[in-house]
Amino acid sequence: MAAGLLFTMVFFIIMFSDLECDYINPIDLCNKLNQFVLPENIAHAFLALLFLISGQWIAFLLNAPLLAYNINKIRGGNHMYDATEIFRTLPNHKKESFFKLGFYLLSFFYYLYRMILALIQESE
Repeated sequence: MAAGLLFTMVFFIIMFSDLECDYINPIDLCNKLNQFVLPENIAHAFLALLFLISGQWIAFLLNAPLLAYNINKIRGGNHMYDATEIFRTLPNHKKESFFKLGFYLLSFFYYLYRMILALIQESE
C-alpha cells in the first residue's frame, strides 16, 4: 500500500510538470487528478488505522501529522483541484506533492526495514 501511495505522488508530480509545459490542459489535469485524491487519502488513513490497531505506535505517530493535514483539507473542502485556479495554486500543489513524495518514500523504506527486522526476529 505504501508503494501505491508513492507511485500516486510520482503520477501527480508528472501531471503537474505536464501542465507547466502545456502538454495537458487544466480541465483534463483536474479530472485526472481528482479521481485519485480521495483514494490516496483513504489509503493513507487506512494504513494509519492499521498501525493504530496493531499497536505500531511509532509508525502511527509518524503518519499522524499527514493524516491530520489530509483530514483538515477534506473538512475544509479544498482537497479537490479546481481547473479555474490551478495555475494560481500550482506552486503550492507541487510543494505538497513533493513533500508527500518524500514522506511516502521515507515511510516505504522504514516499513521495509521494520518488516525485515520482524522476519529476522521471527526466525531466531
